[in-house]
Amino acid sequence: MEKKVQQYYKLKQKQKEIEKELAGLREEIIAYCSSQDSSDAELGSYKVKLVVQNRKEYDDAKLYETLSDPEVWRLLSRADPAKVASLVKLNVISDERIHHTYTLKTVTLLQVDKK
Repeated sequence: MEKKVQQYYKLKQKQKEIEKELAGLREEIIAYCSSQDSSDAELGSYKVKLVVQNRKEYDDAKLYETLSDPEVWRLLSRADPAKVASLVKLNVISDERIHHTYTLKTVTLLQVDKK
């Protein structure tokens, strides 16, 4: 069992190194595309695409004040964006009612595919 724990530890360390390297490469690729003023690029045998998304980041306190109904808050228990979006989609709560409880965060996703 000690060998399995040792292997797990080594793999987690390697994972951290890979994630750090991926983050650096991602930043460089996004910077390159931005400098080319393009969200799509073909580089050798690879196709690069940048996808910009807006994500809602909820303020727990503001959301709780707005949804003080214990039954609704029990469904959330915290401001989980996916749960809040589901409740809005199901018309349990309206987006107009909670529009002041979140801020929009723009996120750029990087997609790389082989041609």
